[in-house]
Order: sequence, then C-alpha cells, then structure tokens
Amino acid sequence: MRVVLASASASRQSILRSAGVEPVVHPADVDEEAIAARLQGAAPEDIVAALAEAKAQAVAAHYPDDVVIGGDSMLLLDGELQGKPHTVDKAIERWHAQRGKEAVLLTGHCIVTPRGRHSETSQTTVFFAEATDADVAAYARTGEPLPCAGAFTLEAIGGWFIDRIEGDPSSVIGLSLPVVRRALYALGYQVHELWEAPAAWD
Repeated sequence: MRVVLASASASRQSILRSAGVEPVVHPADVDEEAIAARLQGAAPEDIVAALAEAKAQAVAAHYPDDVVIGGDSMLLLDGELQGKPHTVDKAIERWHAQRGKEAVLLTGHCIVTPRGRHSETSQTTVFFAEATDADVAAYARTGEPLPCAGAFTLEAIGGWFIDRIEGDPSSVIGLSLPVVRRALYALGYQVHELWEAPAAWD
C-alpha cells in the first residue's frame, strides 16, 4: 500500500519523507478558484475542507488500493481568507497587512483509502513579527513566499518573521501528521504500515 500525495508541494513531501514515508506525488488537477467561488459565503474551514476533498477525490480515482492525501491551506486574517500571493508585489502588500498581527492558518485534509475517507481541518494560530519594510521587500524577492498560503514559511527563511505559533507545527508547514494519524486510526490502519522500512528492520 502506497501513500499518494495529491499535491506538488515540496513542504508536504518533506514532512512525509521526514516521517518515514516516501510518497507517490500526483498533483491534483482541479479548478480551485471555481470551487472557492461556488462556496462564497461558506465558513472558512468549510472552504479549505472542500478544496482538500476535491484534490484527494480527483487523484484517488487513479489509486483505488492506496492511501491518498489531499490538502489545502489558507490564512484567515482579519476575517478574510488569504491564499497564495504569487507575485512579489502581492507578497509585500500581504506582509504589510499581517506583520505584528495574529492570524489563523487553516489546513484542510482529506485522506481517501480503500476502507473509506476521513476529512478534518486543523487550525493553528500564527503570530507575525513586526518585520521592517526592508526585510519584507527582501523576503518577497527571494520568491519563497509566493507559492505559500499566507505568504510565509515556518521552516525556512520566513521563520525569521514568525514570533510564535499556537498549534501543530507540521500543519503550518502544510500537512498535519496528527490529523493523518487520526485518519489512519479511524480507518483501521497503523501508522507504521506506511513507513519505508530500511533493510535492517526486516
């Protein structure tokens, strides 16, 4: 049984690999903007959950015998969901709006297996530092925050500008190991069944 990651996210891949899992990477081809538009007015956690489920279900059709993980993250800042900035100018604008504030990173998860599926959204509070204009501009120009929900990373350069978090660190990086563990247990699997066992373990 393989673990299939319905995402091209390098951070999500890194989390799984560090946790002993070598995923099959199969990014989902779904229209995220259309899904979000259809759910306009819905609760923020329902929107990220729907996006994660759409990704997982799209990819699960190709892997009926495996564990498929779909995820989606968005930052809830001042009551509004923030996605990926994509451009340097947008990242700078976002940081000017969020520095010195706290926000909630919502990460939707959908795990689809031969025994059923499990959906859950994790919430982690992020406390942003009062980064200077010069540092904000320099950080945006690195390109790192452009493909990231909330325009930041916790585990790389962006870590300089996060004062603290309250919640699950792996969820902020992109994939909550506690959520995946709970899903596996609920569906009758053991976590260690997914590990890539070195020859010495055999």
